Amino acid sequence: MAEKMKTLTFEQLPQGGFAGLIEKRFVINQHVFGRSNTKAFSGLGNFVYLADANFLPYGETHMHDHKEVDVISVVVDGELDHQGSLGDGQRLSSGAVQVQRAGGEGFRHNEINPHDSENHMIQLWVLPDEAGSAADYQVYQAAPGELIQVYGGNKSEQARFNSKISISVSNMLTEQSVTLDREALLYLSKGRAEVNGEEIEARSLVHCSEGINFKGLTDGQAIFIYQTNTQGEA
Repeated sequence: MAEKMKTLTFEQLPQGGFAGLIEKRFVINQHVFGRSNTKAFSGLGNFVYLADANFLPYGETHMHDHKEVDVISVVVDGELDHQGSLGDGQRLSSGAVQVQRAGGEGFRHNEINPHDSENHMIQLWVLPDEAGSAADYQVYQAAPGELIQVYGGNKSEQARFNSKISISVSNMLTEQSVTLDREALLYLSKGRAEVNGEEIEARSLVHCSEGINFKGLTDGQAIFIYQTNTQGEA
């Protein structure tokens, strides 16, 4: 019988990185990226990748391409300067979420740490439900204590890119609670929290097969990944 709740922590994963950043990869779908000896989780549906990254002082990814993937970047601490074919010149601060849809035409981008100290960012990748969409760009900023859905829903949804995968972000306050009644993944990027009665620390990924009861034990940040329901609403 599958475990109802599995947890993966930062310390369990090897250090990697490229260009001007260091990172640990918590989700690597091996059907997409090829088989490897990794402790990373496989994801959920079309959600196939999650990396927890620190940009080095003045570090950058350098300009590179994406096609047929949706790239969601969540700023945990510090600031991020965005260059690229979509949303060029945008500066993102702590708590901001950037969503880039590559679609069939694709996009180019470079993410840059503009400061002389490390910053902290989480990046998630979701494969599109259908190929050939137009490239597009959106930015969200959740207020302290607000849970905001930044991705997913049906095609009539104008506020977010449509997907069978939904992603919500909370710049959480102490005692804030969130309940999900379906299989879900939770990434606690900052702070401490209680999930289904178990305490977890920052930089932990939790897979809950039968839903999540979440409570923030400190201020922080949490990312929730779950299936959009059969009515196309998150």
